[in-house]
Amino acid sequence: MLEAIFNYAFLRNAFIAALLSSVVCGIIGTIIVEKRLVMMSGGIAHTSFGGIGLGYYLNFEPIFGGLLFAILSSMGIVYIKRNGKGKSDAIIGMFWSLGMALGILFISLTPGYPPSLTSYLFGDILRVSNLDIILMAILDIIIVISFFSIFNYWKAYLFDEEYSKAVGINTTILEYFLFILISFSIVVLIRVVGIILVIALLTIPTSIAKLYSNDLKKIMILSIIIGAIMCFAGLIMSYNFDIQSGATIIIVSTACYVISALINGRVKKKKTCNME
Repeated sequence: MLEAIFNYAFLRNAFIAALLSSVVCGIIGTIIVEKRLVMMSGGIAHTSFGGIGLGYYLNFEPIFGGLLFAILSSMGIVYIKRNGKGKSDAIIGMFWSLGMALGILFISLTPGYPPSLTSYLFGDILRVSNLDIILMAILDIIIVISFFSIFNYWKAYLFDEEYSKAVGINTTILEYFLFILISFSIVVLIRVVGIILVIALLTIPTSIAKLYSNDLKKIMILSIIIGAIMCFAGLIMSYNFDIQSGATIIIVSTACYVISALINGRVKKKKTCNME
């Protein structure tokens, strides 16, 4: 497998994509889990499908359409959540369904044979292109700089929003900014695990990391490492057994979480017994 990575461009791209995806899993995944934004992130991911359909219909790169729709939907969700009277889960459901419906509509209107959407819906890390890598790298850099340049502000916002307001932090701007970063993260992961599975990869590495640490920075670092291991394991298995890569990565990730949770539970049980 290692020799093949150096010999084949598509495997090199897959390897780089796995690394870039793990950074998103560690940083944004931690925020999503800590702030309980899993379902909202799922709504943004599914809304991006409308932009992908628009890209096919207007004949431009679909991933750029997905990015546009993800950003617009994230802004809409935050605005309605803060200013509207509707419940958040209902708003998410509307955006979720609207995005998928628009995607289907645009694709049905596209001239010629309908395009294959499997890689966008379920991911295919082995089909990541050079353009995808460039876009993923740019979005990763933006996410890293945006988060760590104002790390203390993010930390205050995540764990005590009322305190943040009291000390003069504009939490409204932070929330809009956060949802834009979530949109970027979803676009980074779409080509790896797809729209339908993206939330699993954002949440599983962080969920495993939280079993072993309560420190925010440590959780992020652990999540990045765990995410990279999961992506590499899924990549190797999908390549060797010729199976769908996105689904393989998620299956491996879920199995790792179950094993980690069982090990962590036994360790805690032993410690409790020893203390008694």
